[in-house]
Amino acid sequence: MTVMQRNDFSEMANLDRKHMQAAGPRFNPNLAGRALDLSGAIRPLHKIKPVLKSRYLVKGWLDRGASSVIYGESNVGKTFFALDLALHVAAGEEWHGSRVPTGEKWAGPVIYVACEGGSGINNRIEAMRRAKPELMERIEENGDFCLLSAPLDLCTSEDASYLIDAIREDFDQMPSLIVVDTLARTMGAGDENTAKDMGMFIKSIDLLREATGAHIMVIHHSGKDASKGARGSGSLRAAVDTEIELTRTDDVVTAEARKQRDMPCDGVFAYRLKGVFLGHDEDGDKVTSAVVEATEAPAKRVKLTGSDKIALQALSDAIALHGKVMLSDMFPANREVVSLENWREMCDRHSLSAGDSPTSKRTAFHKAKTRLQDKEQVRIVDGYAWRVVAGDERSHRSQTVPRNTGNAGQATVPTVPALYKSGNAGNADPGQEHSPASRLPDPDAFHPEAWT
Repeated sequence: MTVMQRNDFSEMANLDRKHMQAAGPRFNPNLAGRALDLSGAIRPLHKIKPVLKSRYLVKGWLDRGASSVIYGESNVGKTFFALDLALHVAAGEEWHGSRVPTGEKWAGPVIYVACEGGSGINNRIEAMRRAKPELMERIEENGDFCLLSAPLDLCTSEDASYLIDAIREDFDQMPSLIVVDTLARTMGAGDENTAKDMGMFIKSIDLLREATGAHIMVIHHSGKDASKGARGSGSLRAAVDTEIELTRTDDVVTAEARKQRDMPCDGVFAYRLKGVFLGHDEDGDKVTSAVVEATEAPAKRVKLTGSDKIALQALSDAIALHGKVMLSDMFPANREVVSLENWREMCDRHSLSAGDSPTSKRTAFHKAKTRLQDKEQVRIVDGYAWRVVAGDERSHRSQTVPRNTGNAGQATVPTVPALYKSGNAGNADPGQEHSPASRLPDPDAFHPEAWT
């Protein structure tokens, strides 16, 4: 009989260890429990491979198992937007040109947590049923969309755990999307402005996401300064994978991706709210709701700071007092310009600078002037400034240099781009101006109400 030596067993152990390492997790007999889990999660470089299989929920917008926040001012249409998207995901139907998993790749049902809006959410769902009956019938047949209208505290209670238990009991398949509408209504006794309470809310969101595999979409409000994003503690923005801002221009709402952790941040979707008649109330008055209807995105409005607006108002006032129309193809023929010195003096009168020293005033003017040029609100040539209006375009031309002693012949060289062309500018002195009687009013005088 052959007796196996001790080194034979050692060799077998080594082989087992190599096999386990090749299979994936690292093997370490000296570790157990959580330490062993963490050890197994450590991967060497040669085991890190690209993930080519897409995990989109709404391609270009939302990923499965991730989190997002949809924010905007009150009454901008956040619930209409979220409900429209959620119903398309539940139906497995393309959302306004963006692919949604369907057929065998269908992601799963949707749960909409409606803690804000009262009974209005019922009318919005009914409006969808009437506007898109085929999509809604597909969802209703399989029960793939559910509404939760009970109060929910995702900050100061264990409601996240209770909701997970309810989902496991009631659903044969875990949801693909859970919409929380709104953050403010699900903070319980918490304060959205404190990092600690927001951290507790984020912990609940992560718990829901990890237990169900669903994408968690949170509906939120923007702050007083919309340029700073969603209201409250900035820890929410840092935690989510996707951030989408809704803004209104007249009757058009534009949804724009402001943050995408793992995809290009270029999503833009514009829509109008189309009214839908639902019936009559007990007084005989019409009851209506609305649905999302895709439309063309409006031209972007430039966001101006308070200092920008002050500087523009000062420019309009300086033009009113000192403006002149210049006869040159470098200046606009249809409106007045003003010297930088006159503009700067008017900025001082408008208290553009928070300081009183000449240095602080010069610095404030220089910064505002540069910002307004970058935002294409003001143009400056040869020490004169004017407001830019729609249709202003740069002209890139070259001119012929006459023969002289320094040239072997004529040569074509680039000149400073001719920004504007006056009808009789060919022989005009660049510094010449029209008589006061021929001055034209400034058609683009600054109106503060246009920026509210």
